[in-house]
Amino acid sequence: MPVAQQRPVRLADIVEPARAAHDVAGGLAAFHADPAVSALRHWPEDVIEQWLYDHAEHAPFQADYGHIDLSSLAWTVEPVTLADLLLMPTGASETDLLDYFARDPEHWVAVRNKGCHIGVREVWEVQGTWKRWPILLDRGVVTPGQTGLQVVEGRTRVGVLRGRARMGYHVAANHLVWVGRVRS
Repeated sequence: MPVAQQRPVRLADIVEPARAAHDVAGGLAAFHADPAVSALRHWPEDVIEQWLYDHAEHAPFQADYGHIDLSSLAWTVEPVTLADLLLMPTGASETDLLDYFARDPEHWVAVRNKGCHIGVREVWEVQGTWKRWPILLDRGVVTPGQTGLQVVEGRTRVGVLRGRARMGYHVAANHLVWVGRVRS
């Protein structure tokens, strides 16, 4: 019996469920219950929350990633070198954003001091890395034929890393990240 093809899931399909879920108690659980989001059940919870739940309607994300069939992606946690992160781009709609955050990394660390951000400063100072893994995509997913990775979400974290490295602060040689690639 042939396997039924799943309908593609795009960022545009996620915008209204994210908006609606933010307006109800237990928002993230309500978000997961939406059919478009539940079609991504193979996605890690952390990636769904950071990218889709928190930023589905972010216009630059829609412009840069709206064409991607999200259901075609698989996620792994991988180490990426500091050298690669220092040169890695983000989406075309916000190419200068990483450098913006890198200009004043101490500010961006200092303002992350409440809720889920408690401990951010300590992790930077002790481990020289971020507390929560950023989200990267294989650039070939975004633009066929391109190679390497690009930062999708966690632009503040990658900017802080760049700024801390430029200022000579303790920065680890390798950093864990979520990497999305087309499923095989």
